[in-house]
Amino acid sequence: MTVPAVLDGRTATAAPLRVGCATLSEVAGEPLAGTAPAVRKLVAVEHVGAWPRTVADHPDPDIAELFGRLRRDDVLLLLIRRSGRTGRDCDGARTVFIADLAPGASRVTSRTVRGTEDLASITFDPDAGEPLTDPVMLVCAHGRRDVCCAVRGRALAADLTTEGADVWECSHLGGHRFAPTALVLPTGYAYGRLDTGSALAALKAAAGRNVDPWSCRGHAGLDPVQQVAELAVREHTGIGDASALQVDAPLRRGGPTDVDTVRVRSRGGRGWTVEVRADTGLPPRPPSCGAVLESATPLVAGLPVEWHG
Repeated sequence: MTVPAVLDGRTATAAPLRVGCATLSEVAGEPLAGTAPAVRKLVAVEHVGAWPRTVADHPDPDIAELFGRLRRDDVLLLLIRRSGRTGRDCDGARTVFIADLAPGASRVTSRTVRGTEDLASITFDPDAGEPLTDPVMLVCAHGRRDVCCAVRGRALAADLTTEGADVWECSHLGGHRFAPTALVLPTGYAYGRLDTGSALAALKAAAGRNVDPWSCRGHAGLDPVQQVAELAVREHTGIGDASALQVDAPLRRGGPTDVDTVRVRSRGGRGWTVEVRADTGLPPRPPSCGAVLESATPLVAGLPVEWHG
């Protein structure tokens, strides 16, 4: 099956597709901005052994209990492991990252637990771990959720490990069709369609507390509309400082086509108004491998307009 035939809207109800969802999304021209997982807080736990399709279905009662406790507080639980065979084994000690991804003030701590029985002690107490200062990249490699994440994500994590980067494979981040996808800590920015060069560039930017706009999906602490507006201002102005911008809540304008107006402010006193709307002009694409085609309605930003308050 050729890609153009797959992208023909008339095949939207056809049988599940065999072409990878990441290829189809890229050919369709689906933009990355506004697709970062919208999650303010997360906990990432080193896990030895196979990952179930969803963390909620984990057979280890300690992990299941942690998942349930965190979910009640709207906290995402990720499983992580090092790349390759060494990532499937450890001496019992496990690394845990605890992240509060507040926009412009993301805070991440790391600690070590002796085993899953110690996960009950995980809290968001800022004094319970060591502040994470050097950047860490979590690359989605959750094969039971999506083939593209398994193939592309694992390959990227292996290449980055060879380059000496601090990288972990992680469970489902969302957005399989943008594989390889990754989340960079402590800045909290997500990236997609990465290769080794762009991933290293994202890590280098994070080391200086900056954002690399190339392949960036947005900040996880913002909602999709805010993500799009913030990235539009960064592209327009060249502002790279991860903590430099404050994004207001969107204001919805009524009309035939819904438009969100977002104000973005800088620490230096500048401000911009950005209009964000859904683009309905793209061809359909599958949301993940093996799925049928669905309509693509990405969010796109107009040109930021500077204002002086």
